[in-house]
Amino acid sequence: MPTQEIISTEPATGAVLWRQKAGDADAEVAHARRSWAEWAARPHTYRIEALRRFANVVRQKADAFTDLLARETGKPIWEARSEVETVIGKVEISIAAYGQRTGQQRVDAPMNARLALRHKPHGVLAVLGPYNFPAHLPNGHIVPALLAGNAVVFKPSEKTPASGAFLVDCFHAAGVPEGCIRLLVGGPDEGKALAGHPDIDGLLFTGSANTGIALNRMFATRPEKILALEMGGNNPIVVWNTPDLYSAAVLVVQSAFTTAGQRCTAARRLIVDAKLYEPLMGELNKLIGRLIIGEPHADPAPFMGPVIDNDTADMLTESFLALSTMGGRPLRHMSRPIEGRPFLTPGVIDMTEARETPDVELFGPILQVFRAETYEAALAEANNTRYGLSASLVSQDPKLYDQFWATIRAGIVNWNRPTNGASSSAPFGGVGWSGNHRPSAYYAADYCAYPVVSSEAEQARASIGLGLRDA
Repeated sequence: MPTQEIISTEPATGAVLWRQKAGDADAEVAHARRSWAEWAARPHTYRIEALRRFANVVRQKADAFTDLLARETGKPIWEARSEVETVIGKVEISIAAYGQRTGQQRVDAPMNARLALRHKPHGVLAVLGPYNFPAHLPNGHIVPALLAGNAVVFKPSEKTPASGAFLVDCFHAAGVPEGCIRLLVGGPDEGKALAGHPDIDGLLFTGSANTGIALNRMFATRPEKILALEMGGNNPIVVWNTPDLYSAAVLVVQSAFTTAGQRCTAARRLIVDAKLYEPLMGELNKLIGRLIIGEPHADPAPFMGPVIDNDTADMLTESFLALSTMGGRPLRHMSRPIEGRPFLTPGVIDMTEARETPDVELFGPILQVFRAETYEAALAEANNTRYGLSASLVSQDPKLYDQFWATIRAGIVNWNRPTNGASSSAPFGGVGWSGNHRPSAYYAADYCAYPVVSSEAEQARASIGLGLRDA
């Protein structure tokens, strides 16, 4: 059977950007397995310096990396540049997190002994990356994993393999041993082979809930392997008791439509005080009408580009129509402004009176709106989901925020801020179908190494005071 070729095309133009034969999971895992022990045995300072060199390599290649990310994902050049800057910044953040979360500690213990807490790497970790942030999100696993002394086999999304290959090349150019960071090019078959490989010690995943749940089942009988799942969200943004409706509309647009809605933290549901509904919808409609949608390098710069491919655009268009058949009332129809390409205009639909409101993550520029008569009803609707990643309240009442924070089931709870744009200097993760209690970003150090506690004394001195017969 011939080896499959993975081809990456630019969403905005359809041009072929990159192509390469699919790889072999067995070979890549074996290579990493042979290499990781030597890397783990290196002093921690050695690994720190190697990763700082990596940051410098990315900094030197920032323009080329930015252009590649923009072309392969379709996101605007300004957003791709921000992603590259985040890749660079991840190194120092990870160094600080390692020292704080998994550093060494020594505590005095009785009888002239001491208690030592240190951490060991797991071994070989697999990383499965998504297409929406093909550099930033896998890098958020790879850097802390390498820093802790693990080797990594990284399979990027088959939709954005060129960005993944560029990232791995930067690690190698910085002197990180080639055996310790391996690239596995491929599609779902290669992903399954890597995830189920007997010689990996864990899997770090970012992607959809359905795939994450399948991985959770796969690992259910393998408790010796670490599994970190960062999945999606059906995230709410609640607007209540706020006089500045223009700012509220801006926050809604930023939450729902940045990256063409292709963020796991994007707002999927707007829940609004019924008394503010009409004026807020007016502001929102005007603002959406002003959004520039275009190819990454367009001038003036677009707010958003296309979704990742035509299949995704078709699915989202069909999903919007399905919401209408369930009783949703379209407030702003989605359209395909460029024939044959996956550009979408934002769609807004009122689902308040719908017969059914499916609890799914529609990964694109679709916003569902719900009117609420009371704040308690708004909170109930916000929590009406199996997911629990991100939530935001737009309000000038601190008491309402206190109630919101205490009530909402989510790992990221914001006030007068968008649902997205989380900081790498904080933990990132959610509950329910949004993750398995392994938050990433600053807390990624926690799942990249395991704690080892040692009771130590320089001399063996012991006695038994009770329970012995006389000699």
